[in-house]
Amino acid sequence: MVTKDEIFNQVINKSSDFAFNQSVARVFDDMVTRSVPFYPEMQRMIGELAGEHFQENTMVYDLGCSTGATLIHMDHTIPGHIPFVGIDDSEDMLEKCRAKLTLMEFSRPFKLTVADLNKSVSIENASVVVLCLTLQFIRPIHREKLLRSIYEGLVPGGVLIVVEKILAEDSSFNRDFIKYYYDYKRRNQYSEMEIAQKREALENVLIPYKLSENIALLKESGFRTTETFFKWYNFAGFIAKK
Repeated sequence: MVTKDEIFNQVINKSSDFAFNQSVARVFDDMVTRSVPFYPEMQRMIGELAGEHFQENTMVYDLGCSTGATLIHMDHTIPGHIPFVGIDDSEDMLEKCRAKLTLMEFSRPFKLTVADLNKSVSIENASVVVLCLTLQFIRPIHREKLLRSIYEGLVPGGVLIVVEKILAEDSSFNRDFIKYYYDYKRRNQYSEMEIAQKREALENVLIPYKLSENIALLKESGFRTTETFFKWYNFAGFIAKK
C-alpha cells in the first residue's frame, strides 16, 4: 500500500533543507508520482531504453535508485542474468527499496550500496547507467566529475539515461513553466502551503540546469551523441551514448 505524502501539510516554523530521510522514504512513491508529471510513463520509457541498449556480460546501474522504481521497470525489459547495481546516499531509501524488491521476489543478481554521488563512485563494466531525477541533487561543482566517472565506467556503446527537472532555455518562459508545474501539483491535491514549504525546503538542494547546459556537460564529459526522449515544460529525459 502506498502511503500518502503529507510531509509539508503542517506549518513548519523553522524550515530546513529537504533530505531523503525515513519520513520521505515512507511516502516517496506517492510524493514522486504526484510531484513529477508523467512519472510512470518516464519510468516505462527508461525501462524500454535500457532494454534496447543493455549488453551481455555487463552491469546495469541506477544511481540515486531511491525506492527502486527504475530497477523494477528495467527488470521487465532486461534478461534476468544481467546484474543490477542500485546506489543511493540514503540508507532509509535503500531499506524501502530492499523491502519492495523482496516483496516482488526480485530474482536477478543485484546489489544495493550506500554512497554519496558528490564524492567518488565506482562504475565498472556498465552498459546502462540511469540518473533519474538524481543529477539535479548533485552539487554543480561535482557534476562533471560524476559524469566523467560514469563515462569511464561504461563499455563502448554504453548509454547514460537521464531524467531531470530543468530550466527553460529562455528565462522569460521559466515563470510560465513554474506556474504550469504548480498547477499540476494542485490538480494532485497539494495545498498552497505544501507547495510553498516544499519549494523552500528544496531551494538550496535541487539546482536545475537548462537542457542545453546538461547536454553540453555530457559532451564535455566524453559522450559522443545525445538525444532528448521526453519533454514536459520544466522536465526532460535524455540519453547519451559512449
